[in-house]
Amino acid sequence: MKNAVKVAVLGGGSWATAIMKMLCENLDEVGWYMRNKTAIAHIEKEKHNPNYISAVEFDTSKLKLTSDINEAVSNADYLIFVIPSAFLETELKALNISLENKVVFSAIKGIVPETGLIVGEHFHTNYNVPFENIGVITGPCHAEEVALERLSYLTIACRDSKKAEVVANSIACEYINTKISDDIIGSEYAAVLKNIYAIAAGIAHGLGYGDNFQSVLMSNAIREMKRFIKRVHNTKRNVNNSAYLGDLLVTGYSVFSRNRMFGNMIGKGYTVKSAMMEMNMVAEGYYASKSAYLIMDKLKRKSKTPIINAVYEVLYEGKDARKTFKKLTEKLD
Repeated sequence: MKNAVKVAVLGGGSWATAIMKMLCENLDEVGWYMRNKTAIAHIEKEKHNPNYISAVEFDTSKLKLTSDINEAVSNADYLIFVIPSAFLETELKALNISLENKVVFSAIKGIVPETGLIVGEHFHTNYNVPFENIGVITGPCHAEEVALERLSYLTIACRDSKKAEVVANSIACEYINTKISDDIIGSEYAAVLKNIYAIAAGIAHGLGYGDNFQSVLMSNAIREMKRFIKRVHNTKRNVNNSAYLGDLLVTGYSVFSRNRMFGNMIGKGYTVKSAMMEMNMVAEGYYASKSAYLIMDKLKRKSKTPIINAVYEVLYEGKDARKTFKKLTEKLD
C-alpha cells in the first residue's frame, strides 16, 4: 500500500512498538523516533526492539528510524505520540519545528504533569495545534496481544472525521478493528482514568480481595469515570462503549496490565519506588492519579471520586493501603 500521508511514531516503548507493527501492515514507510540509539542500532540489525515486545519482527526497509525528534517531525504529516506523559515535555524541549501544521494523535493515555492537562489539550494550549488537528488512539488493546496478532479493537477520536479515518485506515488490519469517534476529550480522559482504576484493582488483589469485590470495584469505577468526564467535558456519550468501559475492563483485569501489576505490588507491601524499579516500565496511572485528584480537588468534587482519592492517598500520602481500602469498601455499592 502506497502511503497516502507520511506518518511518524514518537516513542520506543511497548505500545509504540505495537503501533509500528500495525502501521507496517499497511504503509510502505513509517518514521520512528526513539532517543535510545542503541535500540535503533539493534532494530536495524536484528529487526526487533530489544527492550519491548521483542517477538515483533519488522521489515526494516519500511522503517525510517531516527534519534532526532526534529527529523522525525519534519518528515511527517501525521505524528503519533507514544512517549510517557511524565517525560513528554522533556522530549518536546528539543523540538525546534512548529507543530501548527501537523496532525497530532496521542496514544499516551496520561496527563502531562507540568501543566495538568491531557495530552491533546497540552498540544493545543502550548504548541498551538488546532483541535481539528488533534486526535486520540484508545483501546481496549494491549501491546502484547497485538504482538500475538489476537483480535483487538481501537477507537480513533478526532473532531475531523477524515483525519480520524486516515489513522484508522493506516492501522486497521486482519487482527485490528477500528472505530471512529468525535469525543476527543472524553476518550482521552477515559484512557487516563482507567489506568488509575487498574491500580486500584491491583491494590485490591494484592490485599487479598477476591473476584466478588473486584466486580463491585469495576462497577463503581465506570460510574465514577462517567461523573468525572461529565464534569470536565459535558457532552453526549455512552460510557458503555468499548473506548470507555471496554478499555477499563481490559486494563483492570488483564495479566498484561502494567498498572494493575503496579497496584498489585503496592497491595503486597512494595513501596512506590521499589515497585517502579522492579517493573522497569512506566505505570501511567501513578502520575495520572495525582493529576486527577488535583483536578477534582480544584473543582471541589472530591466526594464524587472515592476510588481516585484512595489511590492518591496510598501512592502520594503514604497512607496504609489496607486501612484506606477498608474505608473505600464502605463508600462503594
